[in-house]
Amino acid sequence: MVLATGFRHETGRDMRTVHTDGSPEAVARLRAAVLGALDGGAAVLPLDPRDPGAERVRAAMAPDRPAEPGTAVVVPTSGSTGAPKGVLLSAAALLASAGATHDRLGGPGRWLLATPAHYIGGLQVLVRAHLAGTEPVVLDTARGFDPDAFAEAARATCTGSGPHYTALVPTQLARLLDAGGAGAERFTAIVVGGAALDDRLRERAAAAGVRVVSAYGMSETAGGCVYEGSPLGGVRVRLGEGGRVEIGGVTLAHGYRLDPDRTAEAFADGWFRTSDLGRLRPGGRLEVLGRLDDVINTGGVKVSAGQVERALRTHPGVREACVVPLPDPEWGQVVAAAVVAGDPPPGLAELRATVRAEIGPAGVPKRWRFVAELPLVGPGKVDRARVRATLAG
Repeated sequence: MVLATGFRHETGRDMRTVHTDGSPEAVARLRAAVLGALDGGAAVLPLDPRDPGAERVRAAMAPDRPAEPGTAVVVPTSGSTGAPKGVLLSAAALLASAGATHDRLGGPGRWLLATPAHYIGGLQVLVRAHLAGTEPVVLDTARGFDPDAFAEAARATCTGSGPHYTALVPTQLARLLDAGGAGAERFTAIVVGGAALDDRLRERAAAAGVRVVSAYGMSETAGGCVYEGSPLGGVRVRLGEGGRVEIGGVTLAHGYRLDPDRTAEAFADGWFRTSDLGRLRPGGRLEVLGRLDDVINTGGVKVSAGQVERALRTHPGVREACVVPLPDPEWGQVVAAAVVAGDPPPGLAELRATVRAEIGPAGVPKRWRFVAELPLVGPGKVDRARVRATLAG
């Protein structure tokens, strides 16, 4: 399903809303619109019509008003409040990101689109293929992600000479490995972004002969801009107050749609202030520790939810974990964990001991819930609000 609407203005660039459901036909229309925008045509607002909030987002983006100067694509995203934001990306930022990605991976090549194209990760696959002068292979994701379909698409992509690439979120990579690889080993490199790449998942991929490259970035940086801890060409990284990760360089967005206050708060002097905490390792390699808002104040002791999650995932009986704060009359907040168990499942005493050894007693969750899977939202991100509701119930 695709719906495109355009508007004309005496000043400013047109905006065009393009609805894409993940089918190859819809992706083809979105690709044509994006390539037109890169060439100076109407700015593109990509949306998934299956999303219950799509109409609300479209209304907030006001496509009947001119696009901000220099805008090629408006990528909708949500902050911690859930209020929609429209990230303004120029053709120069999108192309700079695509070129820097090729430089890091091993040169221009053929791409398989396996993630939704209305998110920045999928959209950038289309831009990279365009920059490489190749036709992307499109995996039909209209009905979800299927490892067998991926294997067939991988065979179609990885023909002939030259590098072959795709981009996945960690959940997709795990499903492919569970299915025996499903052709993932055919690719010169697989960029894994959208969420943190767990060490054990990385090890599983290496054992299966799959070359993965972890990417850190967001819509505001035109997608992944730090690969394996090292900034791409033209990208700068520094730590601001309290260890906040700040990013500068050629891939930055130039603000938020119709929101000068938010723009001024997040973008200043050529730098974007992320919502992430980090530290710089020897050689300037960035390690992302978690989000600023994932710090849990329990009994006056501050605990990072991300660190507790990483500690839990070191246990061989844990496949996935999500840690959130819950209000508590005695402690203020308590650490709560939702765990997807492996086979055999771990005991709570083992998990408590694992966290205590890694972080200390304050980090040990006081509330637990074993779940079959973690709820997801967006490109492979855990829906923490739903996890919080489950643990509070």
